[in-house]
Amino acid sequence: MSNEVIFITPDFSSHLPLPFADGGVRAGFPSPAQDYVDRTLDLNKELIEHPAATFYSKVVGDSMIDAGICPEDLLVIDRSIDPYDGCTAVCFLNGEFTVKELDLSKRASNVIRLVPHNPNYQPIVISESDQFEIWGVVKFVIHRV
Repeated sequence: MSNEVIFITPDFSSHLPLPFADGGVRAGFPSPAQDYVDRTLDLNKELIEHPAATFYSKVVGDSMIDAGICPEDLLVIDRSIDPYDGCTAVCFLNGEFTVKELDLSKRASNVIRLVPHNPNYQPIVISESDQFEIWGVVKFVIHRV
């Protein structure tokens, strides 16, 4: 876990329509080039369903690297979504924020686990003495290549 988490509120006042290749980009054999791009795309509209409940945060640490979540990635977190078994969530645990997969399969027995995706880390079992809150569900990960 890391105690260095910065949450950023999205700015919805700006409008930035970007060119959008309507036909897609093939990952197999190349297709003939399009002469023009006739549509635009606004990432705020594509990535954010609930603006008042959505935040961004940068990833610090490598506990989720095998799930494709790397240090410096940008998370799009929606606090209005009910957490579910297997989702990736930002949790507040004992004064620190962490991003992990939620294992709620034994929730009826009052067992919640936070599962990392890196063999160097062990799952965290939440106990009754822990200060714990599921802060929000990760909807998207923006990853630099």
